[in-house]
Amino acid sequence: MRAIARKEKEGRDGDEEVEEEEARDSLVAKILQQEQLEESGRIKRVVASRLKKPETADGFRVMVKHRHTVTAVALSDDDLKGFSASKDGTILQWDVESGKTERYQWPTEDILKSHGAKDPRGRLKKHSKSVLALAVSSDGRYLASGGLDRHVHLWDIRTREHLQAFSGHQKPVSCLSFRQGTTDLFSGSFDRTIKYWNMEDRAYIDTICGHESEVLTLDCLRKERVLTVGRDRCMMLFKVLDQSRLVFRPPPTSLECCCFINNDEFLSGSDDGSIQLWNVLRKKPVYIVKNAHALLPAGQNVEQKGSENIPDSCLENGDHKIEGYNFSSTYSWVSSISVCRGSDLAASGAGNGCVRLWAIETGRKDIQPLYDIPLMGFVNSLAFAKSGQFLVAGVGQEPRLGRWGRLPTARNGVAIQPLKLL
Repeated sequence: MRAIARKEKEGRDGDEEVEEEEARDSLVAKILQQEQLEESGRIKRVVASRLKKPETADGFRVMVKHRHTVTAVALSDDDLKGFSASKDGTILQWDVESGKTERYQWPTEDILKSHGAKDPRGRLKKHSKSVLALAVSSDGRYLASGGLDRHVHLWDIRTREHLQAFSGHQKPVSCLSFRQGTTDLFSGSFDRTIKYWNMEDRAYIDTICGHESEVLTLDCLRKERVLTVGRDRCMMLFKVLDQSRLVFRPPPTSLECCCFINNDEFLSGSDDGSIQLWNVLRKKPVYIVKNAHALLPAGQNVEQKGSENIPDSCLENGDHKIEGYNFSSTYSWVSSISVCRGSDLAASGAGNGCVRLWAIETGRKDIQPLYDIPLMGFVNSLAFAKSGQFLVAGVGQEPRLGRWGRLPTARNGVAIQPLKLL
């Protein structure tokens, strides 16, 4: 920053230069402070109130096609490159502007064995290449992938070369997340553990235990904390340095996905179609949006009987009793949730034919629906651009972790929706 400012002001007198140097330094300090506050989560960008209503006539534009259901999407920090993975084992890298795709080539069995990779077990042999999770490092150098073969794979983004396969998990790797600003990686697995790796040194650091069932989703920010959701109906916040954890128990429902809003607040989505807002100081949700993804009329033919009685976007807060509540089936599960980093804008996806945008009002402890964007299929993964200028969705005919439902009319691929701010 100083160098840029200096070039613009070259050729001035000495006294003026000293004054300008001081002015430049104070300006640099302000910029760095602002960036640090935004990254640490102390200042929130106001995006939701400035968001222009998307033109939903066409809905999302399908940008990249896959043969099978897309299970994960990720974006680089500069918003220029995107990555997507599928149940058929393909990993694609694509340019956000042009949509040009490049495929990652799996290494041969001999190379994998030289890295210490182990053979897949039992019935997983047929589908051992299925990829369930992706993560991109903040510096844009590394891509991590994980799936049914029980390994964490590390790739070089610049050359698309396979660097290393890390064994350690006993069952499929279901979720991955790099710690912001570092090359530290967290991986969650069906073996109920979270493992901590350093990708720069290609080293295993630690194993974190706590869940009593399969780990489904995890998220991480800049601090050494990891937020996880498991099939044991618990959400846990692990403080890695302290070797401690906080356990959050939702109303009787099974959580499917989670993400950080900032260091003290987070969101989760569950299989009864509700979205919960949490605070680190409370063990119960601060706010619950019930039936966040009610079925659209066009989707009612794939739903259970009685689903037409469910009101669209029935917002209920404080009433956590679910007796007599009309449950939705697979098509209304909140399968993915994402927050635009450092802002008050969130998005959630399900199999009901739309992605819904939300405004998070943390002062009032409230979540308000903004807009619905049509998108046919199961939305298995969502990623906001860091700038907030677009939203990317990984969509497919089946849910990410199974085949509990199927929408034959849906297209398998990556869809993108531009977001315009006023």
